[in-house]
Amino acid sequence: MSSNSFSHLAGRICLGLSSVALALAATLSAEPAVAGPTFEVAKPVPLYSYYALGDVNAPVTAPASRPTPSFVLMGGGPDVDAAFRWLIQRAAITAGSGGRFVVIRATGDDAYNPYVFYSDDSLSTSKDVKELWVGGASSGLTSVETLVIPSVKAANSPAVNAIVAKANVVFIAGGDQSHYVRFWKGTALEQTLKGLMKKNVPIGGTSAGLAVLGQFDYSALYKSATSEKSMLDPYYKDITFDPSPLSLSGGFIAPPELESLILDSHFDSRDRMGRLVTFISRIVAPTATPSGSFGCSGGVLPASSSGNKTARGIGIGVETALLVQGNGVGNPVTATRVTNPSTTSESAVYFVRPSVPPSVCKPQQPLSVSTVEVRKLADPTTVFNLTDWTGVPTYKYVDVNAGQLIPADWY
Repeated sequence: MSSNSFSHLAGRICLGLSSVALALAATLSAEPAVAGPTFEVAKPVPLYSYYALGDVNAPVTAPASRPTPSFVLMGGGPDVDAAFRWLIQRAAITAGSGGRFVVIRATGDDAYNPYVFYSDDSLSTSKDVKELWVGGASSGLTSVETLVIPSVKAANSPAVNAIVAKANVVFIAGGDQSHYVRFWKGTALEQTLKGLMKKNVPIGGTSAGLAVLGQFDYSALYKSATSEKSMLDPYYKDITFDPSPLSLSGGFIAPPELESLILDSHFDSRDRMGRLVTFISRIVAPTATPSGSFGCSGGVLPASSSGNKTARGIGIGVETALLVQGNGVGNPVTATRVTNPSTTSESAVYFVRPSVPPSVCKPQQPLSVSTVEVRKLADPTTVFNLTDWTGVPTYKYVDVNAGQLIPADWY
């Protein structure tokens, strides 16, 4: 093809394209304009989230320290209103004194703030407090504050720790306790919490928040362990502890008043007796006797039906709270149980202690342990002695025989 022919052809093509373009423009002008995509610069993820209800700058005259410690151990499910009021009372917060109630969590939102602060559905601060509300403002709280602390960096934040350090009450929400161990252990936040415990500032926790209040914690770094799998292999991968390896020191916060204990929540509704017996068995130190070797490799405490430095555990049902208090030097740590008036469950607390070491406790082998004492607290008036493990008679004994819980209906 000659250059002239090529130029002519190119001109026709261009002319044709121009006609198409004009026709298209005419068509588009007759239709509504379609908005093009918009692009926004990515916003930085916040280091932490902070929500406050009330007046965080109000003067507070409630004492910054208390003479004896107070802990709420809550089993998950519906929150127990009376337990929150007890924390406020133990902090010596009264009408006119002011007080700061601080909730800490790794995920979630500020749902606790109105529940703790207000008295009813109308969000009043009336002294006539309705069920499902705490009525903290009517008791003297000037603020309820929630911190979502989702990383090690956030747990080391000076601002986060300044807020927590001023708390008159601290409550650890539910969620995933592996976050608390992964994100908070070994950080400035842990030291702040330990500083508050030295001043006997009341502390509570529910579900995952409960799990990290013992001397030994089920850290749940992977999937949640089940009773069936735990008893069939007491070392299977989903059984993880803090501290790891087990030791008599080094766990996250580890309140001295809760020594020798591992705690479990949602206890009866999720059939967790088998897994708690397994957890406690793992804490039992190996011992050699003329008749053989007993206990669990890696364990650190003896099994015994007497003494206060033996392997023990507490399982707490849903909508149930155990109110734990110190009573001065030389006096035992005691506990009472509360629930909501409208609860539909038994709302019981189970105190579990192996009287003898496990006879079989090895990786990939079913657990065998006999004569595990179970005490059951299901009323609001009985006082349980946590130090001496007395106050409630033995409810029953359970065994684990080759990975099977006997009796299965331990409730």
